[in-house]
Amino acid sequence: MTEIEGGIRRMKTPRNVLAAATLALALVFPLGAQAAGDGEWIDTWAAAPQPVWGPDFLAGLTFPRNLWNQTMREVARVSLGGTKVRVVLSNEYGALPMTVGEAHIALSDSGAKIKEGTDRTLTFGGSASITIPPGAPVVSDPVDLEVPALGSVAVSLFFPEVTPTTTMHNDGRQTAYIVAGKKTGDADIKPDSTTLSRLFLTGIMVDAPEGARAIVTFGDSITDGDGSSADANHRWPDVLAERLQAAGGAPTAVLNEGISGERVLTDRMGTNALARFDQAVLSHPHVDTVIFMMGINDIGWPDSVLDPQGIPRSADDIIAGYKQLVARAHDHGLRMLGATLTPFNNAFGGGPLEGYYNDEKEAKRVAVNEWIRTGGAFDGVIDFDKVVQDPGNPNKIRADFNKGDDLHPNDAGYKAMAESIDLGMLAAH
Repeated sequence: MTEIEGGIRRMKTPRNVLAAATLALALVFPLGAQAAGDGEWIDTWAAAPQPVWGPDFLAGLTFPRNLWNQTMREVARVSLGGTKVRVVLSNEYGALPMTVGEAHIALSDSGAKIKEGTDRTLTFGGSASITIPPGAPVVSDPVDLEVPALGSVAVSLFFPEVTPTTTMHNDGRQTAYIVAGKKTGDADIKPDSTTLSRLFLTGIMVDAPEGARAIVTFGDSITDGDGSSADANHRWPDVLAERLQAAGGAPTAVLNEGISGERVLTDRMGTNALARFDQAVLSHPHVDTVIFMMGINDIGWPDSVLDPQGIPRSADDIIAGYKQLVARAHDHGLRMLGATLTPFNNAFGGGPLEGYYNDEKEAKRVAVNEWIRTGGAFDGVIDFDKVVQDPGNPNKIRADFNKGDDLHPNDAGYKAMAESIDLGMLAAH
């Protein structure tokens, strides 16, 4: 049995008595990640690390292939605020040790400027520099800095040695600034170049307010925000964070673990979801809920220039992947909410990505969505498909919500998606 409220389909009868007991306990007090207490830390912002692809893949890269005697300043809007802050840097996809010669954090003002009096030097085990082994992340020491909820910070990193840019987040949708020399503490920098991608910065943490918790949004480009305005924080997880902040209640971080091009079962622009689940979800302290939306690229990529030799995936293949992810979430006491796949009729039609959509692929999307709604595996369903579809042609995205490629929403579409979510479904109990 189900009950529909707006764009949400709630599950009233779990699959069996054990699932009902597990869900009831998770709603009262999530088993896998207890709410924060004094002296604890919580992630307030995240960017999923990706490997750099080779020239055999059509997508271009918008940043230098290495940094040398250069400073990079990256801006990020947090969800929760705090009085102390730390950053997480990653050399996950590096083949060589990576040296960060100096790192600073400050409150962002506008563009590459920082707010007067807020610049702080970051240290790592007491040292102002650190060399990060291949495959490893590092966490900075805490610094005192009043970071407001939904405030923006600027993280400045200096690279004294030739540093291949092998760990990145491609679709950052936020301008980062690159300048020659050590300029980490400068109040403003005049960049030599800019990029909308992120390099090496994968997390920001704050001292957790009492009772703080986190929600992870785990998905592909529609979670990553493709189609939203750069430097505007108009992705649907951004709008959801604003709604949760305005609503009050338990302090709730929203962590965007979307990767444009991500697939459930296959690597390319990012590691497949089954392989990435531990890092994307379980690595974050105090997570109790996951909103999962992925699968359209598993359907669309094969038989297109994106993956011409790719294995076509059936609806059952994708659903089998979903079942694995839900089982792993439940094993850690997490709520797993499934979001339906949005319409993609004529996606990339007439362009180099022609073939991403056809009627057979649409039938797979419909079948996957039907299972998400009625299969009973997820603890609840967010029906984004219903929110953005054209009422007169349900397999197409509404014109006023369409970025222009018939796949990705625009700012208005993402806002509608976020506003369709019943916050009661996400509340801590």
